Amino acid sequence: MSASNEPNMLNCLVIDDEPLAIKLIEDHISKVDFLRLVGVNTNPLEALIQFNQQPADLIFLDIQMPQLNGVQFMQLLQNRAQVIITSAYQEYAFDGFEHNVVDYLLKPISFERFYRAVEKAMKTANPAARLPAAPDLYPATGGYIFVKVETRMVRVELDDILYVEGLKNYLSIHTRTQRIITLQSMKQMEEALPPNRFIRVHKSYLVALDKINAVERQEIHIGSTIIPIGSTYSENFFKMLNRLKA
Repeated sequence: MSASNEPNMLNCLVIDDEPLAIKLIEDHISKVDFLRLVGVNTNPLEALIQFNQQPADLIFLDIQMPQLNGVQFMQLLQNRAQVIITSAYQEYAFDGFEHNVVDYLLKPISFERFYRAVEKAMKTANPAARLPAAPDLYPATGGYIFVKVETRMVRVELDDILYVEGLKNYLSIHTRTQRIITLQSMKQMEEALPPNRFIRVHKSYLVALDKINAVERQEIHIGSTIIPIGSTYSENFFKMLNRLKA
């Protein structure tokens, strides 16, 4: 049963023990016409009480939390709301889908990926609903992501990113002012960054298109840094470059 009185609106509850991760989801929710934020909580036990007092249609749920993890929370929830898992860890995906979650979003969560998940939730809740036109998923400037650095979630402005370098199991995000090391895969980062502004050019490199100073043969120049263009990614990169040139 839907908690919302409006058939074309989903009331949302966000549960995550990282306040900055909550902030990102709040920001994404604010951009979607058919979502309404009704509560946030960093404590899953308190969130369960909160839900019982004020039911929600859709819950954004972190998996790794103290006192009560996301899987235990879903067991207590007993399918009384749709759930979208938000996690920095791929290995919990199976647990999530065992509980019929709508989607499993890997942090850092791009707006484009977020929107696909909530669109699925809305169609499940109300198959006949006519969804409004999608907001601009890929603005040319602005925006940010959160990445995990040790025990903290760190905000990174998209406009500041020069390129991302793969370091085995870690990534090094090179910005105008600093270098940020985060434990995640290049694929996760590629999915989190808007494809009109960032492109994979090598198995170990993602670059910001607007930060490229020059391209010479199979090399990209960003400031004093020279980045190789891998043969697997070369055709796609030069196609993108030609579109920008036009």
